[in-house]
Amino acid sequence: MLLCDDCKKRPAKVHITKIINNSKTKLNLCEECARDYQKQHSLGFSLEPSFSLHKFLAGLLDEDFDAGQGVSFAQPQQATCEKCGLTAEEFVKSGRLGCSMCYETFRRRLEPLLARIHGNTKHTGKVPECAEENIRYRKTLDNLRRELQIQVSEEKYEEAAVTRDKIRELESKIQGLS
Repeated sequence: MLLCDDCKKRPAKVHITKIINNSKTKLNLCEECARDYQKQHSLGFSLEPSFSLHKFLAGLLDEDFDAGQGVSFAQPQQATCEKCGLTAEEFVKSGRLGCSMCYETFRRRLEPLLARIHGNTKHTGKVPECAEENIRYRKTLDNLRRELQIQVSEEKYEEAAVTRDKIRELESKIQGLS
């Protein structure tokens, strides 16, 4: 379990990575210390339940939005989703899409926004470094369990006993991380 870098008492649940002039600084904080950090540093995000991603996106989609590609949501010819009837103007106001078909309807306008926010328009997934070890252990554990089943079905009991011991060892490591 990763402890808070500040109080060193509670588990770290907020992970802040700052990159300034190619210098990377990581900070792992519990929720309480993260709130204090936020107040001290006037961060532009909120840890309170009132934070709303759709309000954040709506703020990015104001009438002046232009992702450097001449694409604006304030264009006179408003697209409308055929399935739910959402217009681009309504999307800008709410920051929410109405249905899955909206992604296709507004694709031309969403892609520059997604590229601007994420640096890419395709989701590739990412695992936080602080959780990487735990996830790697769990994948290894799944592989060992499959291997054990195969060894037992093939009646390779000596190999299965070795695999079983590896599984137990790995399970105790995982428990130690939690």
